[in-house]
Amino acid sequence: MCVSVLEQESRAEMSSLGAGSSLQVHVIRLGPGEDLVSSLQAFVQERKLRAPFIVTCVGSVTKATLRLANATATNTNEVIHLSGPHEIVSLVGTLNPSAHLHVCLSDGEGRTVGGHVLGDLDVFTTAEVVVGEALDLEFSRETDERTGFPELVVQSRSQTQKTD
Repeated sequence: MCVSVLEQESRAEMSSLGAGSSLQVHVIRLGPGEDLVSSLQAFVQERKLRAPFIVTCVGSVTKATLRLANATATNTNEVIHLSGPHEIVSLVGTLNPSAHLHVCLSDGEGRTVGGHVLGDLDVFTTAEVVVGEALDLEFSRETDERTGFPELVVQSRSQTQKTD
């Protein structure tokens, strides 16, 4: 899965419910034909990361399936399927078991499109991904009655250890 993995630990303040957290940084490089989302989820699972998120990503893909912004919990059919080489202009989101990722891609003429990643992000040449983990936090998802979607829940690890 990973061609190379570099890890570096640093201290950073992250605003989450008024709390700071230590940050660990992982760098992953994926090669042609690898599925970006499933590779990242496997990495998170192997490393047992509890509050992972995308710091940055550069690379390219040959396929993408995206849900567009006008989708709702009751009408999730606003989906596009892209094929052919596209540059990854941006990839952001959280990588807990129900990953929530948004991507912006550009085609060979520089036109961009973006949306919520549903899958099929197949690497074209490379994908260099920097993944951060908030070491003092834990991410989960719960359905929000207001939106109808599973939304991010952030807890301190000391809170989750009390309930475990």
